[in-house]
Amino acid sequence: MASMAGSETDPARESLGRLFLRFLRFGFLAWGGPVAQIAMIRQELVEEEKRISPERFNRVLAVYQVLPGPEATELCCYFGMLSRGRLGSIVAGLGFVLPGFVFMFILSWLYLAYGLTSPLALAAFAGVQPAVAALVVRAVHRIGGHAVHGWRLLTIAFVAAAATALGVHFLAVIVLAGLAHVAALPGRQRTAAAALLVIGAGMLIFFATRTEPPQWLFGTGARSPEVAAGADGAAAASDMARPSLLALTGSGLSAGLLTFGGAYTVIPFLQHDAVFSAHAWMTPSQFMDGLALSGVLPAPLIIFATFVGYLGGGALGALVMTIAIFAPAFSFTLIGHELLERAVENKALHALLDGVTAGVVGLIAIAAVALIKQGVTSPAAVVIFGLSLAALYRFKGKAIVPLVIGGAALAGLVLRS
Repeated sequence: MASMAGSETDPARESLGRLFLRFLRFGFLAWGGPVAQIAMIRQELVEEEKRISPERFNRVLAVYQVLPGPEATELCCYFGMLSRGRLGSIVAGLGFVLPGFVFMFILSWLYLAYGLTSPLALAAFAGVQPAVAALVVRAVHRIGGHAVHGWRLLTIAFVAAAATALGVHFLAVIVLAGLAHVAALPGRQRTAAAALLVIGAGMLIFFATRTEPPQWLFGTGARSPEVAAGADGAAAASDMARPSLLALTGSGLSAGLLTFGGAYTVIPFLQHDAVFSAHAWMTPSQFMDGLALSGVLPAPLIIFATFVGYLGGGALGALVMTIAIFAPAFSFTLIGHELLERAVENKALHALLDGVTAGVVGLIAIAAVALIKQGVTSPAAVVIFGLSLAALYRFKGKAIVPLVIGGAALAGLVLRS
């Protein structure tokens, strides 16, 4: 991997301790989402220290953007690889992720131990839930604007949203979305038309034989929202189906492998397993609370998987879920960035990934609808939702997400009084 820098100046070798502390500092400063995180890494390592050229940085970033996983974490692994090889990649990635994991772990413990028993906490979280829905709506627009271009991808996104709304499993949706776009490459229109007819017929058969309505639209079964109600919630949760550590690992790993187009794309995958599946272990309210908590932390947004894991399996569940969901981001660099850089030159692979991303945009759109249905349930919530969405469109600063969530919590408290 040392040859990856080509004829450029090799990056300075740092001790593993210094490398860890450098990326730990990045982790403590990782506010504002992936754009702000990537800008911070670029500023120090490319523009100031000139570890690699800006052109190479752009190529590296482009590779990670077409792969699943949080790009900022993958870039940390990449620079760690340049400095100290595979061990350096692990050390740099761990340093970046560790602050967010520790903060979310502590918040998860506090949430489950003390929960929302006080009226003030209930009011604050009630205000935050419509703001979380606004965050996801804004993410759908932002990701869709970058990833869904042209009538083919737009059609795939709409069909994926419709299929998801009607209860088709998300894995089937994204696989078919990718294959449909590959079939729609120039010169393959007949193949694409045949594929769409087959897919459409299969969906009609599925819907015609379906005996249960889709949960996202008509509710989530008998799960009681009171499970989130504080210290008593731990006892109530014990009566719910608790996933095994293997199930949590599988859920985290599959979500980590399917996060194309940004961290928000992980939401529908974890939401399916944790909230809407037959073995769900969280209520919709709990899921939204975890999203809200992750939005105020210096960490990649997918750190809310720690919260999901904690509610599913306690401390060990949080650790297992976090490792599983970040494993792909670490593995892509450890396996070999050069191999991946060559692979993404394949036009058919690009088409497959573009189709998958369009399908995921459809999935997130339905997740946004479900979150709106859950969190925007009163006139006050509608006002908070509208103001949060307006702020997210109007202001672009890296602190906007924590400010929106904090403002929504304050609004919840004010409206309560």
